[in-house]
Amino acid sequence: MTGSLFDLSDRVALVTGSTRGIGAVLADGLAAAGATVVLHGRDAATLETRRAELVAQVGAERVHTTCFDVTDHDAVVGALAELADRTGGVDVLVNNAGVQHREPLLEVSVENFQKVLATNLTAPFLVGREVARGMVERGRGKIINIGSVQSELARPTIGPYTAAKGGVRNLTRAMAAEWAGSGVQVNAIAPGYLETAMTAALVADETFDAWLRGRTPAGRWGTPQDVVGPVVWLASAGSDYVSGQTIYVDGGMTVVV
Repeated sequence: MTGSLFDLSDRVALVTGSTRGIGAVLADGLAAAGATVVLHGRDAATLETRRAELVAQVGAERVHTTCFDVTDHDAVVGALAELADRTGGVDVLVNNAGVQHREPLLEVSVENFQKVLATNLTAPFLVGREVARGMVERGRGKIINIGSVQSELARPTIGPYTAAKGGVRNLTRAMAAEWAGSGVQVNAIAPGYLETAMTAALVADETFDAWLRGRTPAGRWGTPQDVVGPVVWLASAGSDYVSGQTIYVDGGMTVVV
């Protein structure tokens, strides 16, 4: 490690779901902090496009890719074993891949409910467990699960997502309880409402936009860039005595009524 607590130049960081959106921004932020970054996605062509973009910024030697379905246990095991052979092991995992489904609980199908749980809750367990095997063996590592303000709060029509993100909060605690003694810190980042392509319709909805700004002490939407600093901190030596915590990056939304 260099003189900075937040320097990641000796770390290999895997970010799931990092071909676009928040995951892509987090991968860029970790690379800017010095990490060798492993980009992840399910579509090989999209993944290659994203790889070329990041290579142009930091060089080919600091960018790897891995392509697999985070909900497929066998695919997870195989891909992460191959990645460990190729990189020497993942030092930082950001469990970012996720999906949303908006439908009232009285109407949502069991299939759609389970799909949201599989991607947002079961996948962090599957990927986290496989990466943790190497971390525990080496005696160090950082796992950062991406939760949400819905880890704490609920809103109508997003029940599956709320259930999954609430589970992420306690999965983080369970992982920390089992692995902290082996030098692995597991924490969660819980973003508030961020202005992204996925929330464009909400941002454009004047009623929702006014509600969001009034409900948030900071008085604005968040951006993916607002999440980068907390993720870099949790990935770094600066957080070596932080375990099992969920850090809300929400402009104060979860602390007011």
